[in-house]
Amino acid sequence: MLKLVKVKINKYKSFVKEQEIRIDDRITTLVGKNESGKTAFLEALAKINYFEKNNQFKLNIVSDYPRNELNKFLNSNEDCEAVRCTFEIDDKLLKTIENELGNGVFNIKTFSYAISFRGKTTWFDLKVDEAKFLEHFLQKYDINNRLRAQLERVTTIKELLEEWKEKKSDDTLNNIINDLNKGIISKSYNWDNKIKGYVAKHYLKPAIPKFWYFDEYYLLPSRININLLKEAITEDDSVKISKAFFELAKINIDELLEAEDYESYLASIEATANEVTNEIFKYWSTDRNLEIKFEIDNRVEEKTKILDIRIRNSRRKVTLPLKNRSKGLNMFFSFIVWFSRIQSKTDRNFILLLDEPGLNLHSSAQNDILKFIEDLSANYQVIYSTHSPFMVNPHQINRVRTVSDTGAGSQVREIMDEPDSETLFPLKAAIGFNMVESLVDTPQNLLVDKSSDLLYLNQMSNILKLQGRKYLNEEISIIPMGGINKFAAFISLLRTENPKYLCLIQEENDKEKFSEILTKQNVINCCKLEELFETGDYIKLFNYAYNNKLIIKNIINNPKDNILHEIEKEIGFVVDSFFIANKFTTLNYEDGYFAETTLTHFENLFEKINLHFHL
Repeated sequence: MLKLVKVKINKYKSFVKEQEIRIDDRITTLVGKNESGKTAFLEALAKINYFEKNNQFKLNIVSDYPRNELNKFLNSNEDCEAVRCTFEIDDKLLKTIENELGNGVFNIKTFSYAISFRGKTTWFDLKVDEAKFLEHFLQKYDINNRLRAQLERVTTIKELLEEWKEKKSDDTLNNIINDLNKGIISKSYNWDNKIKGYVAKHYLKPAIPKFWYFDEYYLLPSRININLLKEAITEDDSVKISKAFFELAKINIDELLEAEDYESYLASIEATANEVTNEIFKYWSTDRNLEIKFEIDNRVEEKTKILDIRIRNSRRKVTLPLKNRSKGLNMFFSFIVWFSRIQSKTDRNFILLLDEPGLNLHSSAQNDILKFIEDLSANYQVIYSTHSPFMVNPHQINRVRTVSDTGAGSQVREIMDEPDSETLFPLKAAIGFNMVESLVDTPQNLLVDKSSDLLYLNQMSNILKLQGRKYLNEEISIIPMGGINKFAAFISLLRTENPKYLCLIQEENDKEKFSEILTKQNVINCCKLEELFETGDYIKLFNYAYNNKLIIKNIINNPKDNILHEIEKEIGFVVDSFFIANKFTTLNYEDGYFAETTLTHFENLFEKINLHFHL
């Protein structure tokens, strides 16, 4: 088996400059805006080795070469490499080659295969040791000393053939050449290096994966003219997907057109549809009350038979033509039908190219498609394009490649190299949505105002835990909101999923802003966390944070104003709470550093919070 590891594309439609793209072992996600070049990339890749004969997936100079450079290219005698794929060879295939050709003859792990606009195919990075091959090959012959001495000078097959031309009377040498011609040369490309040509033609070319492409145009029509399926010589996508459906149902179109009783055919069609529907419902969670129904409309006067496909909603007890139902459902159904053309094959050496597979689906259904793709990747490499955040796996961001239109053509990049924030938006949204979803799934959420609050609470909890005192239960997630004004929206989101949450409101007047959504049950009122520290303790933290460069001495233990305001009056600028809290986390704490008053204040607060969550 071969695994695609890298693609080089050049002068294909919007890809006007040569560039190289790394491909993931299982799934590669192409993320980009509309018209950025995602489809062009998938099309170009499909044309390396499409799974069936199809002119749509053959390089065409006029339609595929960049338009603004086309005339110059047509009027030249030059050729241009369009796509180059680099493949990794698995150990099983390498072992098979070694068993036939000998140890050390062919040891490379990767090679490249390319196609050009004028129909040339080129191989790269193939290396063989002909001398070792000949040493291995000649071992099975009984060679006399005289001939052996002559053959010891031979290191290539070309030299061996020259030696044979001079000594055709030697029966042993004739046998060697006959076997070599039959077993190697006749099965090799007509290259100077016959072993390299043999490995490429006999082993590697059959092992190159076939590419299978699917997009929204491969949708089953609501009404299929069966007569046209028999007569059609067109490569129209609707005809191809319709033929695939009849092939899947194992229905002979000629026999169906001649038949007068359609029950057996409808039974086969419905049985096939049920199998497809069952496969869909392993993943489709949007609406499971759907059935696919079929009728054959025999138009005697027109001598035409039409297969009518309708979707029945068993809950609502209505049927509608397939085209009037969700386009997303049709896409999923059509995908399974089209995919069956390769799924039934024992050889699963395919790479799946999916162009915007979740384009017309609701976000939850897109998530279903994402799960389906993950399962497909157990047997096939998958490369798919999207601009939806719900079609990006936030746990596998390393699989994502961005595609953007730079003004000088399309560019595919690793996400770390992508400068365009709009192109990156689906990734940001996917990560953000996943973070919020994770928080919603957490049963105990403590909402605080600032990041400094998180640091103070965590650090003081650790200190109390080390002393064997009451600390904040570790099952509680502390969520800094980045501002008190963001509490309302976040609480509304959490309440939709009905988790347990608690708001730590540090100023009494803040509570009044959110009286409609905050209740006594989900609020703990508290002073500023800095004020839980005994005055002398907080001054020590302040001086530690600033390396004693700003020494605060003149604040009494019971200041009239809060501690932060008193310090700001003395130093003449606003205190950076996060800076001090962050420095606090680096403090080498020793028993006795904090006053009992400080420890008791935080211990009491943690006891209240734990009690709220019954912990």
